[in-house]
Amino acid sequence: MKKRKLLSQRHPVLYFISVWEKRVRRKLTWCIDRKQYTKRRSLEESLEKLPYRVKKHQSKLLKKLGETDMQLQFNKIDNLKIVVAKINGTLIQPGETFSFCKTVGLPTRKKGYKEGIELSFGKPRPGIGGGICQSTNLLHWLALHSPLTITERHHHSVDPFPDDGRVLPWASGAAVFYNYLDFQLTNHTQWTFQLNLWLTDKLLEGEIRVNEALDFAYHVKEKNHKFIKVGDEFYRSNEIWRTKIAKFRSGALLEEELISKNYGKVMYEPKNYEIEEGVN
Repeated sequence: MKKRKLLSQRHPVLYFISVWEKRVRRKLTWCIDRKQYTKRRSLEESLEKLPYRVKKHQSKLLKKLGETDMQLQFNKIDNLKIVVAKINGTLIQPGETFSFCKTVGLPTRKKGYKEGIELSFGKPRPGIGGGICQSTNLLHWLALHSPLTITERHHHSVDPFPDDGRVLPWASGAAVFYNYLDFQLTNHTQWTFQLNLWLTDKLLEGEIRVNEALDFAYHVKEKNHKFIKVGDEFYRSNEIWRTKIAKFRSGALLEEELISKNYGKVMYEPKNYEIEEGVN
């Protein structure tokens, strides 16, 4: 049975009205939700790193994504430079919440953003500010290795491109769309954390640092990954698990938890994978 389109998908005007309504609602929420959001730091404060590293990771800037125009990838790098300048050095003190959308703001041409690749209704297309999700993907992976609480996170419901050099598990990223699809971290601990992002020639790099040494660490892994064929369509599923271990007691296991169960449509034919047959 063909899935019916949402009302907002049937006409461009209805879509923009829907987006406008969601953005207004989010701005009202920011005013009344009583959260203490992180504030922009001065340049001098942003350059001072906290003493202890919790986790570091990096991701390639240029990737071949299907048949998409590589110029959109180069534009993405320029978009990420703007995002990095706004986030790098951000401190999340006890009781504070980091909001990506509130910190970065609306991507516009006037601010220097260019057309990059973004997903709209499950399909890749050019869009102003496209590609900045690479930064939230990285931040989400870092946050999973810290005691920060991920209080808002969305991921794409489809898998648009084959695994070309994928390092992290599928569906471990975080999608954002100003401002109603946000990525938020809340600090419910007694420590102060810091988000650092920077670019090299080939990589987006990032780390989370903390003001005191932690005596525990986290490991994140994927379980039960599989591709499923249902009729002529392909789907993908997996589970993301996290373990907490003691650093100074021979790596003793302190806790294990299921982070998420994921299931989504694949927009390509998986090759070189074992595929299960599903049921319509």
